Amino acid sequence: MKPATASTGIQSMTGFAQGRVESDGWSLRINLRSVNHRFLDIHLRMPDGYEVFEARIRQAVRTRLRRGHVDVNIYYEPAGPAAVAVNRQMAEAYWKAVEELRRQFGVKTEPDLIALFRLPGVVAAPGAASELNDEEAQERLGARLEACLDQALARLQQMRRVEGQTLTAEMRRLLGQITEKTAEIEKLAVNLRAAFARRLESKLQELLSGVQMDPSRLAQEAAGRAQRRERRAGAAAQPCGTIRAGAVRRGRGREET
Repeated sequence: MKPATASTGIQSMTGFAQGRVESDGWSLRINLRSVNHRFLDIHLRMPDGYEVFEARIRQAVRTRLRRGHVDVNIYYEPAGPAAVAVNRQMAEAYWKAVEELRRQFGVKTEPDLIALFRLPGVVAAPGAASELNDEEAQERLGARLEACLDQALARLQQMRRVEGQTLTAEMRRLLGQITEKTAEIEKLAVNLRAAFARRLESKLQELLSGVQMDPSRLAQEAAGRAQRRERRAGAAAQPCGTIRAGAVRRGRGREET
């Protein structure tokens, strides 16, 4: 399995990708789907007998991905017209069980023969548990599995990078709007001191009718209030100039790489 490649910028944690490898008339297909998750959470669904590859699959995913809930679905199917080995004993056992239930419950509907072929163990394919006992066959299948998984992981990473670029562009657009509004507020704040002074003087005159007020003290109090409001506005806007693509370490739906 190829090692993880270095990348920069924000990556989304959502994505879908598929890998496919065909050999000897059979198609090995792996579907990957990832969504948001605080840690890396891997869920596997694979054919019977593939349990021997579980540790290798999990390690390959950990090598390429750091976060997200990742569903790994593995399918082994005929790539076209191919000879199919039917486990007749297994099929007969299923059929007898169906017939017995029909008689017991008085069901008139005929069994679906096509549905019978979908039952576990009826159709034997390369890579089934019975054939994975052979070490050489297991190694060949393992190599195809790794190649297919590497293909799917590379495509998933690419999709997550593209989604991350879209998120970065959207964040920059929103931050640009915030910066513009902050500049407008700063311009308006220049006129606030005089407005605060007039407002404060009016309220004090109502409360202290007939009492002489010190104009310098009034101006000082108005300036202090205006400065406090300016500091609050500046503190709210300050992060806008410091956020860069790739510097975000936390947040839903994205990760830093």
